[in-house]
Amino acid sequence: MGLLARIRKEWFIIGIVLVILSAKLQPSVGVKGGPLKPEITITYVAVSLIFFNSGLSLKTEELTSALLHVRLHLFVQSFTLIFFPLAIWLLLQVLSLTALDQWLLKGLQTVSCMPPPVSSAVILTKAVGGNEAAAIFNSAFGSFLCVLICVVLLLLLLQLGSSSSVPFSSIFSQLFMTVVVPLIVGQVCRGFLRECLERRKPPFGTISSAVLLMIIYTTFCDTFSNPNIELDPTSLLLVVLIIFSIQLSFMLLTFAFSTRSGSGFSPADTVAIMFCSTHKSLTLGIPMLKIVFEGYEHLSLISVPLLIYHPAQILLGSVLVPTIRSWMTSRQKVHKLSFTLTLGQRVKAHSLSTRLN
Repeated sequence: MGLLARIRKEWFIIGIVLVILSAKLQPSVGVKGGPLKPEITITYVAVSLIFFNSGLSLKTEELTSALLHVRLHLFVQSFTLIFFPLAIWLLLQVLSLTALDQWLLKGLQTVSCMPPPVSSAVILTKAVGGNEAAAIFNSAFGSFLCVLICVVLLLLLLQLGSSSSVPFSSIFSQLFMTVVVPLIVGQVCRGFLRECLERRKPPFGTISSAVLLMIIYTTFCDTFSNPNIELDPTSLLLVVLIIFSIQLSFMLLTFAFSTRSGSGFSPADTVAIMFCSTHKSLTLGIPMLKIVFEGYEHLSLISVPLLIYHPAQILLGSVLVPTIRSWMTSRQKVHKLSFTLTLGQRVKAHSLSTRLN
């Protein structure tokens, strides 16, 4: 792959690095009251645009075939919204005794509370040949659930202040106006524009990613304009290692649970479970953090683990695609052979029974 092709493929990761560097060089542009007016353009316009775009791009008409696979959906959502946050919370009780930066640790907790992404989990499931419909359903369903459940998890597990100091009413009213309403409006618009959207195929992912870069930029402008905030390089490196360890451990855990005897999941289901249960959404996560923790001077540090988790999950998933595909293909061949032998034995037994009679 040539250099230009590689840049085109990884433009978003490169963009994250560039906007952070830009924020470091000229933080005054993106701070509150600065030329970009992020208190308006980001808090309301950019966040609303991302969720409107999500509503417009979610192909809910394709989810009906996967809707009845309740057992799989319960497994994924329970792992994502219950097991993942609690497991990380327990891990952080131990890590908090170390010298790791406390705000990066809180950032790890925010990662655990995020919903599955609408893009990467589905793309990797499709690349392996897994249950794409189930992956789409859980990604879309998780996006809607995150509006309420993820916010509650963040407020409960992070404990950034006493419950009386948390402005619940303003948070949920802003969530309703900038998340719920745009999602619903996007879905309604999709109903009228479905044929046009299918024909023209607008670059929904690119649009959301570009807006997200703007949000990341203004978030780090706030950080670099505050001289009291410093990022410890050692803590950052350790957090990167912890993130890769968490991802790999949880992928192995979901694999073990979904392939055990009596689970009822096919190899294709296992692939969807592995990716949807362990991947976290950056596109939805950063705007949610921006709303819930607006005004916190350490918001950008809390966001860092999520910014790391996103490329890490894509990198690890891409590396494992050939291995997982090979496993799934071999298991499907075994199932097919077993089914053929069983069918042959039944036909033979029926034929013998007919002769005897």
